[in-house]
Amino acid sequence: MRRRNFLQYGALGSALSTLGFSACAPDTNTSTGQEEEAGGSFILEEHTVVQLRASMEDGSQTARSIAELYLQRIEQVDKEGLNSVIEVNPDALNIADQLDQERADGKVRGPLHGIPVMIKDNINTGDKMMTTAGTLALMGSKAPKDAFIVNQLREAGAILLGKTNLSEWANFRSERSSSGWSGRGRQTRNPYALDRNPCGSSSGSGAAVSGNLCAITIGTETNGSIVCPASANGVVGIKPTVGLWSRSGIIPISHTQDTAGPMGRTVADAVALLGPLTGIDAEDKTTEESVGRSNIDYSQYLDVNGLKGKRLGLMRSALGFHEKVDRIFENTLEVLRTAGAEVIDPIEIKTNNDYGRSGYDVLLYEFKDGVNKYLASLGPEAPMKSLQEVIEFNEKHRDESMPYFEQEILKLSQEKGDLDEPEYQEALKKILRLSREEGIDATLAEHQLDAIIAPTGGPAWPIDVVNGDHFGGGSSSPAARAGYPNITVTAGYVHGLPVGMSLFAGAYKEPELIAMAYAFEQARGPREVPQFLSTLKLP
Repeated sequence: MRRRNFLQYGALGSALSTLGFSACAPDTNTSTGQEEEAGGSFILEEHTVVQLRASMEDGSQTARSIAELYLQRIEQVDKEGLNSVIEVNPDALNIADQLDQERADGKVRGPLHGIPVMIKDNINTGDKMMTTAGTLALMGSKAPKDAFIVNQLREAGAILLGKTNLSEWANFRSERSSSGWSGRGRQTRNPYALDRNPCGSSSGSGAAVSGNLCAITIGTETNGSIVCPASANGVVGIKPTVGLWSRSGIIPISHTQDTAGPMGRTVADAVALLGPLTGIDAEDKTTEESVGRSNIDYSQYLDVNGLKGKRLGLMRSALGFHEKVDRIFENTLEVLRTAGAEVIDPIEIKTNNDYGRSGYDVLLYEFKDGVNKYLASLGPEAPMKSLQEVIEFNEKHRDESMPYFEQEILKLSQEKGDLDEPEYQEALKKILRLSREEGIDATLAEHQLDAIIAPTGGPAWPIDVVNGDHFGGGSSSPAARAGYPNITVTAGYVHGLPVGMSLFAGAYKEPELIAMAYAFEQARGPREVPQFLSTLKLP
């Protein structure tokens, strides 16, 4: 989650030995001398889900051989500097063998059968892997069962290859954090230049799929945590409408804004994961709103002519922070127009600056409530029983848990009361009204728009654990606050660093956004494959 957006807009030491684990001291080195070869030749480089599926159908690959190739890739690339994978699933090859046997017996579960997927380490898996949100306070924590979407993933026949690193507590710990840094996983890096930040909080999910360590990944977003790392790592990210995917079994920030979503190297790859993970979950009542508004297969909306006749409004206030990003967007507008779209320029969401602290207060209240409920759901074996215990753990193990930045957001959240307090109730009503009917809905209606477009963010900044992140622009907040869908697709490059274009619209408008994003991607052409440079080679 991008904390600055919602504020501006409204192995380890011996002290941990008693917990039964140890690790190295936090590593911030950004060059090992081997990174430029790390990307090397890879037989599955840029392979799409369709290509992987075809290779299993014609017998040139099996689910096991594909999984083995990606696991070797993780060993070669991730451990040589990318640091995007926090844990590999020890059962991955056994799962692959089972799926190969099913295929041999004539049973194919669907388009994802045998496709390797990795998920963010704040999503429960009821297996041998931990679920920690990257915090040392939850080391050793095993979920009692799969998150709803993980169960859907397994039922669809995907191979859960492992879990990805993230910004600790999904970037809801400190205002001076470095995106992609967690106490457990340390610093994730950007595959385009390993001394650059991958953005967050789904940092590992963005970097891993960009670096060809798996076919697709899952991230989570409260405000920007899917679309920002997707943009910075040169991949496609889909933040669905809140309610399209269940959130049960996911370590929360906000039940108003949280959602998981797919990340892939192409629109089609991300879309391949979107439909199979939908469904009504009794443990997440918000999913009931998706009845009659969701699809099991969104690939039917991949339309090369998806921009013809569409009216897109450019939120020009999201420009002006970097002249090269502005230049990319002027070129992007021409691509959109050539593909048949009409661009209304400029448009603005008039309520964008009317939130004050309301959005932040809602998150603080909901985080405390959600984390305490999540920890209680883990049962008596949970390493932590409350947010207060997490705070106390961090203070006790300060050198290991907080070597670079503090936990002031956790403390602010702990100071909040219950969700029945008037301050929370009024703040929630305000942000929903301003973001929905008086915000995105009103803007779309006023200009008769099919979607709003804007730069997703700026090029990746140098990793800086001392001073924290250096965000350059962003447009995630309107759709995040409203709980509306947002898709980012690469629009261009600044000195070789990717920059995304976001498209967002009203609730459950995924089909229309997918068609437009796909048409733009096809007009733009293939992405530039990251080369794992140790640093940018500037003129």
